[in-house]
Amino acid sequence: MSAHPVSTPLTAELLRGAVELENTGHGVLPHRLPARARARGADAQLLMAEAQPSGVRLAFRTRATAIELDTLPTKQVYVGAPARPDGVYDLLVDGHPAGRGSVAGGHTLTIDMAAGTTEHRPGEPGTLRFAGLSPEAKDVEIWLPHNERTELVALRTDAPVEPVPDRGRRVWLHHGSSISHGSNAASPSTIWPALAARLGGVDLVNLGFGGGALLDPFTARAMRDTPADLISVKIGINLVNLDGMRLRVFTPAVHGFLDTIREGHPATPLLVISPILCPIHEDTPGPCAMDLPALAAGQVRFRATGDPAERAAGKLTLGVIRDELAAIVSARAADDPHLHHLDGRSLYGTRDAAELPLPDALHPDAATHRRMGERFAELAFQQGAFGEPAFRQGASGESVG
Repeated sequence: MSAHPVSTPLTAELLRGAVELENTGHGVLPHRLPARARARGADAQLLMAEAQPSGVRLAFRTRATAIELDTLPTKQVYVGAPARPDGVYDLLVDGHPAGRGSVAGGHTLTIDMAAGTTEHRPGEPGTLRFAGLSPEAKDVEIWLPHNERTELVALRTDAPVEPVPDRGRRVWLHHGSSISHGSNAASPSTIWPALAARLGGVDLVNLGFGGGALLDPFTARAMRDTPADLISVKIGINLVNLDGMRLRVFTPAVHGFLDTIREGHPATPLLVISPILCPIHEDTPGPCAMDLPALAAGQVRFRATGDPAERAAGKLTLGVIRDELAAIVSARAADDPHLHHLDGRSLYGTRDAAELPLPDALHPDAATHRRMGERFAELAFQQGAFGEPAFRQGASGESVG
C-alpha cells in the first residue's frame, strides 16, 4: 500500500447482491431482506441467515495493485461440533479468480443447538489484504463470506476506485434454502448460484436462506419489489425439515407466493425449481433433527424423524412436493406463459448421489455445488429452462476454476 492510500466510502454503488445496507456503529452491514421484511415475524435463524452476505460482493473498477478491506465478522461456534473455519473472501479480476483470504477475530456467536441458547461476545475488526495486482485498469470483485455475517468498515487502495459501469448484464433473482445459501461450499463465488451466474453471464441477487425457504409472505414481497430480469424459486427441503405445513396448506401457500411475485413482475421469466435429491426425506416426512450420536463423535449429520405412513394424512415429503409443484406450474401456465418448472433432480439426482453423497445427509459438498452450478447454467441459460431465447444466448464462457 502506498504512503497515501485512497480511502473510498463503502456505499451501495460499490455493492452488488445486497437488498439493503444498514449503517452500524462500525460501518455498513449488507442485508438480503429489507427492514420491513425483517420486522414481519422473521425468527432468529432467518435473521442470522439473511445477514450473512451470500452472493454479495464489492464491485469496482481500478488500477490499484493493492487492496485492503477492514471488516467486522461474526464467527459462529456450535457447541459440540467441530470448529468452523474463518469465512472466505474471493477476489475476482475481470471475472476470473485471482485470490482468496479470510479475516480473523471479530464477534463470536456461540450456539447450543441442544439447549436452544446463544451467547454473543463482542470483538474487533480485522483486515483483508490483496497485493501484487496488475496496474492496468480492471474490474475487481470481492465476494464476501457466504456463511459469515460481515460488517464492512473501510476500503483502502493505492489508486482511485469507481463503480463498475453498467454493461447490460441481466439480473437473476433467486430464492432457496441453505443449499442455495451455500452450505458446505468451498467459498462464496463457488456456491452453485454464483457459479451458474458467472457461466450464464448474469448478475446474481441471492435470497437463499439457510433454514428460511418457508414460503414466507415477506420474502415474496421482497422479491416482488426487487428489480430482476429473471427469477427462480427453489421450494421444498425446508418445508419438510421443519414439518411446518401439510399438503392442504402447502398448495395455496405456493400459489400465494407466486401471486405476490407476479404483482411486481407480471411477465418476468419465473422458474419454479423442485428439490434436489435428498435420500433421507424422499419418502419420509420431517421434522429433520441433528444426529446426536454422530455429533458426540464430532460429526455433523442429520436424520429424518417422521413416519412414511403419515403421508396419507398430508405430511410433506420431497416426492410429494415435486409432484405438487409440477401440477401447480402446469395449472398456472395456461394463464402465465412466462412461468416454468425444473425438476431439482436434474441438478442432483440418483446417479449423482451414488458418486457424490451428501456428506451430512442434507447439504451438498463443494464438488456437488460445482456440478449443480454447471448444470443449472446449461439448463437455464443455454437450453432455455426460463423459456426465453435471450437467455439461451447468455453463456459467458468464463472460467470457474
